Amino acid sequence: MVNVVPQPVSFTPSDGIFPLEGASVGGRLAGYAAQVLGLDVSAAEEHSVTLALVPGHGPEAYRLEVAPHSISLTADHDAGLFYGIQTLRQLVSGDGVPAGTIVDYPRFAYRGAMLDVARHFFSVADVKRYIDDIALLKFNHLHLHLTDDQGWRIQIDSWPELTGIGASTQVGGNGGGFYTKDEYREIVEYAASRFVTIVPEIDMPGHTNAAISAYPELGDAPVEPYEGIEVGFSSLKIRSDRTYLFLADVVRELAELTPGPYLHLGGDESLATTDEDFLLFIARATALGAATGKTVIGWHEMGRSGELPPGTIGQYWSFTTPQEGAAEHTLSFVKQGGRVIMSPADVAYLDMAYEVDAPLGLVWANGPTTLKQAYGWDPAEVVPGLDDEHILGVEAPLWTETLSTIEHLEEMAFPRAAAIAETAWSPRAVAEADESQRFADFTSRLLSLSAVWDAAGIRHRPIS
Repeated sequence: MVNVVPQPVSFTPSDGIFPLEGASVGGRLAGYAAQVLGLDVSAAEEHSVTLALVPGHGPEAYRLEVAPHSISLTADHDAGLFYGIQTLRQLVSGDGVPAGTIVDYPRFAYRGAMLDVARHFFSVADVKRYIDDIALLKFNHLHLHLTDDQGWRIQIDSWPELTGIGASTQVGGNGGGFYTKDEYREIVEYAASRFVTIVPEIDMPGHTNAAISAYPELGDAPVEPYEGIEVGFSSLKIRSDRTYLFLADVVRELAELTPGPYLHLGGDESLATTDEDFLLFIARATALGAATGKTVIGWHEMGRSGELPPGTIGQYWSFTTPQEGAAEHTLSFVKQGGRVIMSPADVAYLDMAYEVDAPLGLVWANGPTTLKQAYGWDPAEVVPGLDDEHILGVEAPLWTETLSTIEHLEEMAFPRAAAIAETAWSPRAVAEADESQRFADFTSRLLSLSAVWDAAGIRHRPIS
């Protein structure tokens, strides 16, 4: 196999090597390619890299042909060229690129990473760095968990105290923070330049202590700002008209800021909300979300409702062996015309500790979670009755109860994010394939990728 992560669909080796020194690059995305590969942008008659749009590959597919005197990268769209460049970054060895042909395209359309900026707040610069990190692995969505009990992180003009009192705290204290609308737009634009779509999440009716601390009328009683890590204790006032005025304003302003098609409304761990109230809230909240023109996403508990807007997407966060009710609630989205994003917590949650007693991470999801566990699962083999056609994609969440710096984020994400990226992009593993051999091949390719991480300054745990 070629030393690339995620593993390409096909690779045909040939003789020779393309020398990088003295080579030039031309065509679409030339400036970016030149920057990441260290090449001259000017045209050249020999030892040149050509990027071109040629129909017939597929929406995100690309074809990469490397010969001793030329590299040709073609795709239907710029996204395909971008993914081909990420492959080229990993193929560079010494002063050249080995000759051969790669034909590549993703298994799933949605390949996501999630960053929790509510438990601990992260600057615009940190988010941009994480976007660059995940783009190398061909992730194409970044789900931002913008609100939780510990903080509200996005400016809403019609409810200004959300980013006053509501944004003043985070886990463990030391202040909080939020993104102005201009800062959020900056993140969205930067992500788009890396072919990453921002998916904003406003989590409710639980996980809402920060909102209620700012506007006590949204809950049953005033509350103090919260700096702990417990869940399930907060709830909006479900039968108050003011709650839905608040929600309508929030989703309208957020939808106006977000060019991408998705709006995530949470719905998980609403333990302080009665079943009857939860179902009432989900029906009204998802209708308001859909009225903005966005496709609503919700955690799999939202599938308890049979009144979801057609096409609502469910995000599965239970385990690789589903907990009670999780499979039923997940399949509910499919029955109502939607699809599913797979994020099993025991293999896909990047904040799970790597080993017992580690200083970073938690272990509640059957943890610790090793690199081998993060790699050794298939999205279509978790929920009975859920096949590839029902799966929109895969997402690797990174929750930040114990993580407060970009270095923490990278250390917990890498190398396990590479395992999730391969699960989302590469062809489905053959069931009869030797699992140990597959993992050995993956770790061998990771050793090559780790050199790219080192060169880019991306913090990661050693590959072993």
